[in-house]
Order: sequence, then structure tokens, then C-alpha cells
Amino acid sequence: MQTSDGMNYAPQGKPNPVVKSGEFAFAAVALDHGHIYGMCNGLIEAGADLVAVYDPDPNKVEAFVKRFPQAKPAASVEEILQDPNIKLVAAAAVPSERGPLGIRVMEAGKDYFTDKTPFTRLEQLEAARETVKKTGRKYMVYYSERLHVESAMFAGELVQQGAIGRVVQVMGWGPHRLNAPSRPEWFFQHEKYGGILCDIGSHQIEQFLYYTGAKDATVTSARIANYNNKDHPELEDFGDATLIGDNGATFYFRVDWLTPDGLSTWGDGRTIILGTDGYIELRKYTDIAREKQGDHVYLVNHEGEKHFAVKGQVGFPFFGQLILDCIHRTENAMTQEHAFKAAELCLKAQQQAVRVE
Repeated sequence: MQTSDGMNYAPQGKPNPVVKSGEFAFAAVALDHGHIYGMCNGLIEAGADLVAVYDPDPNKVEAFVKRFPQAKPAASVEEILQDPNIKLVAAAAVPSERGPLGIRVMEAGKDYFTDKTPFTRLEQLEAARETVKKTGRKYMVYYSERLHVESAMFAGELVQQGAIGRVVQVMGWGPHRLNAPSRPEWFFQHEKYGGILCDIGSHQIEQFLYYTGAKDATVTSARIANYNNKDHPELEDFGDATLIGDNGATFYFRVDWLTPDGLSTWGDGRTIILGTDGYIELRKYTDIAREKQGDHVYLVNHEGEKHFAVKGQVGFPFFGQLILDCIHRTENAMTQEHAFKAAELCLKAQQQAVRVE
């Protein structure tokens, strides 16, 4: 599904079911962000059954059912939470509402799969941590810029194979096209979206933790600005930050809403992973002025220089792993602590950020 802001919210992968029809049912609620389409599509490709949907806006439900006709509209969130056959609830609520919704879902005995950013305040994170301990349910997060990008998944395989030795630094760029007229009101309200480092910065910090293997990190600097959107005074259209991992790896990232109209896609997302024996560069969504198709991986190590075009070659194993984790109560897709630590660090970066005028 490509929307008016040019973003593809439902990447298509090769179906790779890990369960048979009827073995794992899930529902979708809170259709406030288009990422819900990618979340549901990934689960369906992994064999899950999308059986129900709810949103208070009938227009959102109508559009969703047009894309996923197997989803039966529900009259309320409670109807979904009371259905014993539904094992997991996927949601892309307004960011400030994601934490409280997750607690409702977990207290109803179901696992929760939310769009990033999973929280807008540290108090929400702490409440979710307590609820996970109390209920034993999962609070999983759709960090799509790694989990639903084949070049990012392939880079993880290279790192795990030791292709570049020990990872000592990651640099990430997460530019996005604003296209303000297509955005809902909450998008421009700081209390609701949480700030740029909290929101799209969460993608970047999650990748740093994953590629370096760090379990924690310290935010050493962070900056935010509104350079080009003074008509939306609560919007931050630029942010960057530097972190040091507990294993000594360092990280710099930049996120922004400044993608020019001339770019062929919504953002030129890139990642550079530096190791002791080489480095990897990801050109996720485009290879500017060369090729519009994304998912390019460049590897340089002691063996030489290599280019991998991996679109359609890797798939998205996270979704099948998540389904099996929910069934077997394992943590192969992502540990709960990893999901929460990425959220915690983006919230701390947002808190510490110096505003640049």
C-alpha cells in the first residue's frame, strides 16, 4: 500500500507460513498510522489469520477491509479483547496512546504488537514493563526500518557471520518526506507524537543495539530543530544524537522531515556499520541517480569489495519468529528487553535534546 506521502506501508515478501490456517488468530485495532498494513501483511505472510478489526473511524475500517477482506469489523476494542481465539492484537494508534492500549491488551491475556514508537513518556514504558512482569504477555514493537527491510536483515546476517569483525560504530540516516497535507492533526502535536528522536529516532537506536550487540547505551548528545516548518511550531523536522554502547561501540544518527520532492522515493535511508575488519553500507530504499530499486548492500573487507542487490532475496523472518514466540513463549524474534531498551534510549535522547534555532 503506497499512500499520498509516497511511503510503502506494506512491503511484500515471499509467503513463508510457520503455522497452518486456524492455528494463530490476530486482530488489528487503532488504524491511525499506515504501518498497520505492513504489520498485518507480515503476519499474514507468516501464516497468521487476521480475523477482526476495530477503529472508531468507519472510513479507516472500510479502507482496511478493502485491503484485508478476511478481517471482520468489530463493534469495540472490548469485543476483540474478550474473544478467546485472538492471541495477538496489532495496533498503530496515535503514539501517545500506544502504551495505555498495550496495557489493556496484555491485561486481557493477549500479546501486543505495536507500531514504533511504542511510548512517548518514560512513565508509560515503566508501566508496560510492570504489566509484562505481571501478565507474562509480550509487548512487541514494529521497528520496520530493520524488520521489514531486506537489506537491513541481510546486513545482520553478514555481521553475525563475522564478515566485518567486531562492530565498533554504526551511523544511521533516517530522512523522511513530510508532505504535510497528507498528515493527520496529531502528527503536528508534540504531546501526541513525542518528538522526532522519540518517534523515527526509535528505528535508528534499535538498529544500533542490534548490529553492535549492545545491551544498554548512554546518550552523550542530542539536538532537535524546526528549520523549515514554522507554520507547524510543535513539529521537529530535524534531530540527531550520539550514543556510546555498554560494549564500547559508538553511534551517530540523524533523522529529518526534509526529503526534497526530487527524490524518487520517500527517503534516502542509509546505514553504515563499521567493524574491525571491514564495513557495510546499506542503501535501503534507493541508490540515488543510479537505480530506483532499493535494498543494496555494499561490503568491504579484507577479501575485497562486494555489492549485493537483495530485494526479494531475503524475506522477513521476524514475523514468523514472532508468531512462534507467542505460541511457545520464546524470544527468538526479539527479546522483550531489547524492544524496551530501544524505546527507553530514544525517550532519553528526546529528553536530553538541545533545541537548535
